[in-house]
Amino acid sequence: MRMVTKKDIINELTKMGLKEGDNVLCHISLSSMGYVLGGAQTVCEALLEIVKDSGTVMMPTQSWRNLDPEEGVHWEASKEEWDIIRAEFPAYDKFKTPTSTMGVCAELFRTFPNAYRSDHPARSFAAIGKYAKYLTDNHDLSNIFGEGSPLSKLYDLNGKVLLIGVLHDKNTSIHLADVRANYESKHNVICHSAILENGKRVWKAYETLYVDGEDFISLGESFEKNNTISYGKIGDASIRLMNQRELVDYAVSWIEKNRK
Repeated sequence: MRMVTKKDIINELTKMGLKEGDNVLCHISLSSMGYVLGGAQTVCEALLEIVKDSGTVMMPTQSWRNLDPEEGVHWEASKEEWDIIRAEFPAYDKFKTPTSTMGVCAELFRTFPNAYRSDHPARSFAAIGKYAKYLTDNHDLSNIFGEGSPLSKLYDLNGKVLLIGVLHDKNTSIHLADVRANYESKHNVICHSAILENGKRVWKAYETLYVDGEDFISLGESFEKNNTISYGKIGDASIRLMNQRELVDYAVSWIEKNRK
């Protein structure tokens, strides 16, 4: 197995078009790359060194276990234990709450001393760089992925999306398109999360758009066939770099044509 170094990562991503001043949302599978010298720290530092202080790196730091067990996120618990979860699951704390299956890079990234993390208890993002505070401020409880969310703010900055070792089912920017698209089955749901309200833990109900990503792979394949994106390889991982605005605009049309 060939070792991957920070220099390898910087060289490949630079060759693909990631550059100083870029604002980029990164979805990363560290294990897909093989043996990375220094692991997640190396990857995070490489990204920040490429965009420098004039750019911003953002990652999804979702803690979706902080949702009602009725949604299937606490599969280890019996139905008889659901009320215990609702009463005792820890309230979201953006400095303490770990990510849920977002990968070791995102989990480490959120702990960097200069990282900002949004306040959504289940669907947060973390960012470092010039626009980090702007991207993560005022992440409304009910407006997870829509206008004013970190995703739409990145769209306004004409940002990029980087997929390292993952496919479009992990591409959260498509959720912004879901919000903007009009289709017959679109609907809201009531979610619940543990939050701190006036310093006290509460099990908070909030209405939001149903999070649906079952067709993201098909959507992403169609996007790639009809748009220009940059491909690369780091270690064993396939890399994709794309313009987020082009992705979202295409996805809105695709969803409206293909969803019922």
